[in-house]
Amino acid sequence: MPSLLAVFAHPDDESLLAGGVLAQHAAGAHTAVVTATWAPDSHRAAELAAALDVLSAGAPRMLGYGDARNGSSAPGRPRWCDVPLDDAVAQVVAHIRQVRPDIVVTHDALGQLTGHPDHRRTHQVTLLAVEAAGIAHLHPEAGEPWQPRALYAATHPQSGIGDLGPLLCGVGKTLLAMPDEYVAAAVNVTEWIDRKWRAICSHSSQLEGERPLPALLSRVDTERRDRILAIEYFTRRSLPTGGPVTSALTSGPTVHGEVPSRLTSPHQ
Repeated sequence: MPSLLAVFAHPDDESLLAGGVLAQHAAGAHTAVVTATWAPDSHRAAELAAALDVLSAGAPRMLGYGDARNGSSAPGRPRWCDVPLDDAVAQVVAHIRQVRPDIVVTHDALGQLTGHPDHRRTHQVTLLAVEAAGIAHLHPEAGEPWQPRALYAATHPQSGIGDLGPLLCGVGKTLLAMPDEYVAAAVNVTEWIDRKWRAICSHSSQLEGERPLPALLSRVDTERRDRILAIEYFTRRSLPTGGPVTSALTSGPTVHGEVPSRLTSPHQ
């Protein structure tokens, strides 16, 4: 089982989007989570620590920046989406080099179904960081180079919105689904769904109110909630693996076959 580092924007993103995969990989490999927003002394940090304990994903690794939509999330700190790009990349590179994961997981290019600006920023930063982490001349202050084997981005395909779509539409949220052909892995996490739900519920402040997704999920019946949480979808970007060098630029054939049911790194 490959080791895994998740990089997400907010406390609860890790549980909602990849809680099953984190629990799955923790059974046989090292896992860790970087969270871009909210102050380490906030109530959301305590909730995150509890969720990561449920998922066996270690202690929180919080960058401590402000949530773009919550001015009280990190008083005195800039919003995550306003941090200079190179500074943000350097911080994620440092965590990649410390954890030395086989796989990195983050948000998709759309910023999930709701297109949250912090989600999109995290995708952009992580995309650059996974490549920079393996290049010694980039961010040398961040530690010895380490090249993850693959980057997976948690996503929702158009065919996979199902029961979740009406929940979000019912509170006025957007639905930015990824075309099905972009999906590289569909992981059935039914075996870990109880732990995933317990991790989500650890973010107790998000079980209140009309719009937070944990609150929406808490108000539906168990069968419907399990259908929403049972499959975790991902796009994939392969990274340098030391393979043969070609003598020309090629697009290569695109093969649309069976979608893998787990996250893998090359040569497994």
